[in-house]
Amino acid sequence: MMGDKEKIEYIVDWLKKYAIESKTTGFVIGISGGIDSAVTSTLCAKTGLPTICVEMPIDQALAEVARAENHISFLKKKYSNVTSIKVYLSNSFENLKESLPKISNNITKENLALANTKARLRMTTLYYYAGTENKLVAGTGNKIEDFGIGFFTKYGDGGVDISPIADLLKSEVFQLARELKINPHIIDARPTDGLFGDDRTDEDQIGASYDELEWAMNMVDMGKKSDDFTGRDKKAFDIYTQRNRANKHKMLEIPVCKIPKK
Repeated sequence: MMGDKEKIEYIVDWLKKYAIESKTTGFVIGISGGIDSAVTSTLCAKTGLPTICVEMPIDQALAEVARAENHISFLKKKYSNVTSIKVYLSNSFENLKESLPKISNNITKENLALANTKARLRMTTLYYYAGTENKLVAGTGNKIEDFGIGFFTKYGDGGVDISPIADLLKSEVFQLARELKINPHIIDARPTDGLFGDDRTDEDQIGASYDELEWAMNMVDMGKKSDDFTGRDKKAFDIYTQRNRANKHKMLEIPVCKIPKK
């Protein structure tokens, strides 16, 4: 089994080869102040290829903004191939929101739709810079989010060209972060997508911790069923499996209506 240093070397080599073979010049990545974007951007930077770090605050918590700025400063001091751009999207988001006629009185669904709209606005911004600079948009999703419970926005943070850490569990991302000397404030911060403009964490939204979700993913792989568990284990297992089922549409190819030949 690969150690942390070997995993880092493997991912960096994979990133560099992919960029060269695709005839692109480097990477564009959104920096949120969270551990996934911190690790991914550092891996991109270690390729030596031009890496653009993009901050895109939309009514962002000040602590998240500070962590993002600190991480970008860390990268720019350590890697001469790293540059950064800060794009203020709050006004763009508010203008878009005001231009959308209301067709529903369901506040909960409207708030979720608006949160996902923030993520899609950021995706559009990243692809603007990727297009103008002939670069790849690097995704920041980990294995639990991308292939376990589908905890990402379709065509938002899920809209990327490559996914360097999508085969790593969240615990493995933390291990790489420590090996890469990521700022402890980022490592210690409770994971959040920051889309709702409040202090809710990923665990608040999901109802289970990443450790519980990793355990549940492993249990599913072992063929376990909900009835095999009781108490909190059963609750965590059910949260994982219910979200996995509900979000299959994010994790599978788009359904295509195949026209019969005869």
